[in-house]
Formats: sequence, structure tokens, C-alpha cells
Amino acid sequence: MAAQVPDNEELYRNKTQSDSLITIAEKVDTDTLIKVNDLRYREDQFYMNLTYNLLQSRPEGVSQNSFSAGFHFGFLRDMPINSKRTFAIAAGLGYSFNNYKQNLAISESNGIYSYQAIPDDVNFDKNKLALHYIELPIEFRWRTSTVHNHKFWRVYTGVKLSYLAFSQSKYEAGDLHEYVKGNTDLNKFRYGAYLACGYNTWNFYAYYGLNPIFKSSAKMTDGKALDMSNLNVGLMFYIL
Repeated sequence: MAAQVPDNEELYRNKTQSDSLITIAEKVDTDTLIKVNDLRYREDQFYMNLTYNLLQSRPEGVSQNSFSAGFHFGFLRDMPINSKRTFAIAAGLGYSFNNYKQNLAISESNGIYSYQAIPDDVNFDKNKLALHYIELPIEFRWRTSTVHNHKFWRVYTGVKLSYLAFSQSKYEAGDLHEYVKGNTDLNKFRYGAYLACGYNTWNFYAYYGLNPIFKSSAKMTDGKALDMSNLNVGLMFYIL
């Protein structure tokens, strides 16, 4: 008995069913991939910011002059804590350079440091304090991002622990040059709170130091304490 040969209609029906199964399988694979991507995507893991540095609680007679700038960059590990990944905790490691142009002259002799406000009637070419920190930021994050949307609102706030890696003060007036490196009157460890918020590329940034730049033992020549802290304001930029 000869085998029955499928007619064209049956062949078409079988092909249509096969194509439908392939389409469903492809959709399942795509949906699975999207879900995997949703589970893996992270935001804003590299940062860079530029700041204007303001000295707070300055002793009488101490003032800032010119523009005191800061530059900061680092890496933060983004760790989402909800299924939509709009809330997250982040922790990381960074570097911070802070420059303060002011009239507090710093000198050193035999390991003893002295601090004096430069009088207004004394001309000088340069007087600044440069501080280099290694930083450990820890922050709480809220954002409106999705796996497909890279333009979103964000509000990040946290605390930052800083270790003073290097310091140098410079005073220059004509032929007189006074350089002081590794000032031991400076606090090696500092901590402060910060906020970064904005939309897409442009984000406002502010940091306030919660402990002084100098140790409590550091005094000016007139006996005034150097309880100065810092307020840094500027722009924050995030990548990846």
C-alpha cells in the first residue's frame, strides 16, 4: 500500500505551526534576556566633579582670595535594593584635590608650625594650601532610570570618609618662598556629608566637612584656634 502524500494545504498548515512555535520561542528568549538585563543593569558607577571650595568658621582676619577649586573622581559600586532598581546603595573609592587660596601664612621651623593672617597692607604673589585625599564614599540613591532610559532624575546623598595622603602650602612674595609639605597639624582623617541631585548630565553637588581641617592643637600666633571646615559646591558628572 502506497504511503499517503500530504497535500499542499496540510504542508502549509504544518509550516505555519512550526513558524509560530519558533516565534514563541524567540519571544520567550527575548523576554528572558530583558529580564536578565533588568536584573543586572546598574547606574552611575564612575563619577567626576568640579567644585568651588569655601572655608567655614575662619578665624578673624583670615579671608579667601581668588578662586579656590577642587577636583574629584572615583568609582562607586551601584547596588540596587528594589525590583525596579530605582533605589540603591553605593560604596566606592575616590581621589580628591582641594585647593584653598587665602591669606593664612603657614611656616615651619624644627617641626614647629606657625600660622598668621597676612595683613591687608602686605603684598604677596601667592598663598595657598593644597590637600590631596583618598576617599571612601557611601551613599543612598534614588533615580527614575530604567534599563532603556539613560536620561533621568537622580537624588543621591551620603557620607564620605577621607584620608589625607599629601599636603603642601605655598607662600610667595617677591624673592621670599615658603613651602611646607606634610603638615602634621592637619587632620589625617576627615568625614563629611554630601548631596548630588539633577537631571541627565547636569547635577548639583555640595559637600560639608563635619570635622575641622586642622587638629585642635593647631593655633594661630595670637592664640586663636584653627577650627576651619569646608563647604564645597559645584557640578557632578556620572558615567556608566
